[in-house]
Amino acid sequence: MAGESDASSIATLSCARCEKPALLQCPKCVELKLPREGASFCTQDCFKAAWSSHKSVHVKAQLSSIPGDQNSDLVSQGWLYCVRRGQGRTPKLPHFDWTGPLKQYLISPKRFVPAEIEKPDWAIDGTPKIEPNSDLQHVVEIKTPEQIQRMRETCKIAREVLDAAARVIRPGVTTDEIDRVVHEATIAAGGYPSPLNYYFFPKSCCTSVNEVICHGIPDARKLEDGDIVNVDVTVCYKGCHGDLNETYFVGNVDEASRQLVKCTYECLEKAIAIVKPGVRFREIGEIVNRHATMSGLSVVRSYCGHGIGDLFHCAPNIPHYARNKAVGVMKAGQTFTIEPMINAGSWRDRTWPDGWTAVTADGKRSAQFEHTLLVTETGVEVLTARLPSSPDVYPWLKK
Repeated sequence: MAGESDASSIATLSCARCEKPALLQCPKCVELKLPREGASFCTQDCFKAAWSSHKSVHVKAQLSSIPGDQNSDLVSQGWLYCVRRGQGRTPKLPHFDWTGPLKQYLISPKRFVPAEIEKPDWAIDGTPKIEPNSDLQHVVEIKTPEQIQRMRETCKIAREVLDAAARVIRPGVTTDEIDRVVHEATIAAGGYPSPLNYYFFPKSCCTSVNEVICHGIPDARKLEDGDIVNVDVTVCYKGCHGDLNETYFVGNVDEASRQLVKCTYECLEKAIAIVKPGVRFREIGEIVNRHATMSGLSVVRSYCGHGIGDLFHCAPNIPHYARNKAVGVMKAGQTFTIEPMINAGSWRDRTWPDGWTAVTADGKRSAQFEHTLLVTETGVEVLTARLPSSPDVYPWLKK
């Protein structure tokens, strides 16, 4: 909805549609800091009538946020926009009605994986073969002691990789640089970055900034002071996967965003606290939803936690919202992720033209945290738990 313009400028502004004295201003133009001329309207009706043509101003402004020379230089180096769920590239920004200030940026060419690294079956052609046809999509596996030990090793590596990424986060760093750190740290540990080429996902981790809920593709955009960014890492090592993510502050972040991130962290912690044999999987959603809604926040419904082990994704599904229909109860030896995505506004989401990036439908911010968990005979073991060496980035964890 259009908002009121400054009183001092009312007399000098005309409606962009009918040229009558303008009393209202396009909120998107205000957000993008565009000139008032051409962004002012006399009434809501005029604003709505002009919207189909007026919104092109926003796209042009967003296109200009990367200097043309820099954009051309990157394209000449093989950087392109991702389309068709990772299966296509284009030098032109795809058309889309972006829900918030962010838009797609150019992505770098695919990173190299040495021949000696053990690779999952999607590494070459982008198509998982074993996972979609496995019985473990319907039956929750009870891990053997040998599998559990491999998962402990893998999850520790994944934690160390995420911590390496966290240490480079600051204003001015691109999310592509974060991806480079994740990729190189994973390879150095003898692992494969599970997201790379998984159903054609083009990068080694997911980086989700501000209104991006999940599956953000690392790109040429530089992090800005006041951003929040989630980094989601999965490592494949010795044939099994370890998955975790955290949301980080970039520079000086406003209080509302800090509370969003803190509440999301608490949602995960409260969900983990109930994990033990005999608990129904659906109870996790009740716990997360209750805590989020008490803070005036909403829970994303389109994405959920999942089983994990020798397969990247398998049963069980772990919804994070209330009154979900998840089936089954927890048993010792099961491994799965809990990864609540919490929004400052509506829970609804949209997907960018890249086919991967999920954003809030209203453009408001979203945060997420994730751990890989093992159900034990007496409770739960957090396989991706923070280490004594993990960066000290959350004020509420300070002693």
